[in-house]
Amino acid sequence: MAKNFELATLGVRAGQARTEFHEHSEALFLTSSFVFENAAQAAARFTGGEDGFVYSRFTNPTVSMFQERLAALEGAEACVATSSGMSAILATAMSLLKSGDHIVCSNAVFGATIQLFGGILSRFGVDTSFVSPTRVEEWQRAARPGTKLFFLETPSNPLTEISDIAALSAVAKSAGALLAVDNVLCTPALQRPIELGADLVIHSATKYLDGQGRVLGGAVLGPRALMADRMIPFLRTAGPSLSPFNAWVILKGLETLELRMLAQSAAALELARWLESHRAVERVFYPGLPSHPQHELAKRQQRAAGPVLSFQVKGGRAAAWKVIDATRLISITANLGDVKSTIVHPASTTHGRISQEARDAAGIGEGLVRVAVGLEAVEDIRADLARGLG
Repeated sequence: MAKNFELATLGVRAGQARTEFHEHSEALFLTSSFVFENAAQAAARFTGGEDGFVYSRFTNPTVSMFQERLAALEGAEACVATSSGMSAILATAMSLLKSGDHIVCSNAVFGATIQLFGGILSRFGVDTSFVSPTRVEEWQRAARPGTKLFFLETPSNPLTEISDIAALSAVAKSAGALLAVDNVLCTPALQRPIELGADLVIHSATKYLDGQGRVLGGAVLGPRALMADRMIPFLRTAGPSLSPFNAWVILKGLETLELRMLAQSAAALELARWLESHRAVERVFYPGLPSHPQHELAKRQQRAAGPVLSFQVKGGRAAAWKVIDATRLISITANLGDVKSTIVHPASTTHGRISQEARDAAGIGEGLVRVAVGLEAVEDIRADLARGLG
């Protein structure tokens, strides 16, 4: 599809491939395998000598449509879909790294990412240094001859810290490493990391790409040669595949991505301003506020500040739990990216399995509450939070 189309158009139209029935909506191919004309064609398909679908673990028309549409939205050459966001991160690591290699990773990434890099991969000889997401000099100092990957999430979850993608891209290039950016909280509707210098973009499609909390999915995007030579062989062999049904659901989510992200970001900004003035709140973490340390960077790097905010209440865990337990509208769940607003206590849930030392380094205190703002009326969300804030 023409690259000069606007984002909203790409979200609706990019990647669609119609069958001989000329269906208007994208077709859902619920099949495990595909039939060949003859033995010679089967052999050619298996060896890659002929293009075509072989087996849904690594080739499926519905999944291909999702991959092409997301690549168009991100401005990437190619996309590989996976079964979840964490499988996308695992596929990135397993495709690019070997024993003796080194990762420099933000200490403000999702708790499971910290466990994967700091725990599981370390058992296979891959070492990780965790650094501040906002101090570029720490990334420079941490890089060494064996550094192969820089990994960050911006905005971070849950404190919405903003990393300077362009600056870290320059550091990564000087170190001979690839820069991977987890774009889960912004999506390409608000931020396109490849345009800022990132080599790879990671997605948990479970979140805002689907947008309605229905299915799991993930994706890795980057240069076509890297996807073909490293990512696809890993996916074909190891099998962390995105199901065709989930791909179809997320495809439909992409159609409304820009509308949802802009509307939810506007609601989050209004809610953040109200929280910042509340006497029971010590601090609000939201890049749309001038009080946010990276507010100006966020304005340069992002189209809007995003739908996720966090706030520190006075009184620690007891006060935070009181706010959460008093809600009647907002869903108490660790997921985010839904049109339904969600609320969670990160220190005891999403980041509860990492060490206290790691939580302290990431700034995740006991009084911190995270809200992912949905599409309900802001007045109703505010009233729901006001009940617990007293």
